Amino acid sequence: MGQKGQRSDTHTLTHEAQTLTRDVVTAPFRLRTYRLIRKILIGFILVSIANVLFSYFFYTPKMYRIIRENRDLVIKYRILQDRIRTAQRHVDEIRHRDNYVYRSLFSTDTMSIEGVWQPYPDTKYAALLDDDYAPLMVGTWRQLDALARTIYLESVSFDELQQFSKNKEQLSAAVPAIWPIDRSALHNNHIGAFSARRMHPVLGYIRPHTGIDFGCDRGTPVYATGDAVVETASASGFNGGYGKQGLLNHEFGYKTRYAHLNEVLVKPGERVTRGQIIARTGNTGRSTGPHLHYEVIHKGVPVNPINYFNRNMTPEEYERLMENMRETNFEKL
Repeated sequence: MGQKGQRSDTHTLTHEAQTLTRDVVTAPFRLRTYRLIRKILIGFILVSIANVLFSYFFYTPKMYRIIRENRDLVIKYRILQDRIRTAQRHVDEIRHRDNYVYRSLFSTDTMSIEGVWQPYPDTKYAALLDDDYAPLMVGTWRQLDALARTIYLESVSFDELQQFSKNKEQLSAAVPAIWPIDRSALHNNHIGAFSARRMHPVLGYIRPHTGIDFGCDRGTPVYATGDAVVETASASGFNGGYGKQGLLNHEFGYKTRYAHLNEVLVKPGERVTRGQIIARTGNTGRSTGPHLHYEVIHKGVPVNPINYFNRNMTPEEYERLMENMRETNFEKL
């Protein structure tokens, strides 16, 4: 009985010793593991801080590469902008020759397309605005768009000139190019001037005078100044002050008006040729005396007729004509 109790005590002590030994051994292991993890975390934090500080004060090879690529990109954009400006200058030179050389050969005005010079809205470049180089990129795109608009305008213009060249003979015959009455029939060589802003001597306010007036006797023959089709032939009525009038459509954007007539000798739809008698002068409509009111209309806009029927005049004759021109009033209420 005593031996059994002794063995039981011995077994208990042995178990407790093993447990204590395990706890003694396990505790340092956990402690060492905790310390190791703590050191790793502290090291990671210190390395991260050091990396941030280093990156702030010093560039890494990757950052150096990015900076070099960005610098190269800026240089390429600058070169592109310079080439765009060079191309724009060349296109502007072509446009200048188009307006003042080529079109003068065909007696036509400068090509204009409504809205072609209106810049694109900023929304078109919205995708670029968040970039660090947005001003450079947007500026380049705006230059490209301006160049594209100019090229488009010139493309349309040269298409029109090509069509004119195909119809050169018809154009030459159609453009108003002679006096609408015989120059010898003109009273005292005086012509009422074309004016965009003229104080009306009767109405007392400024209004445009969209043609020129030839003082002459009633019944003076009126000639078609170019080949055309009769668009309007009003043999009666006030017609907005024009009285009896004729309107010729010369095509190629040209029309001519002959007003205050005494007699209209053509009918709508009739084709007439340059120099053909189409009417006789009179004193109808808003007029104070026999005369011919003559207009040249190009693409819907009245232009100065003096620039069309002076082609056969010498410089001296042209200067005398300009000196003799005055705002002769042939109109009345």
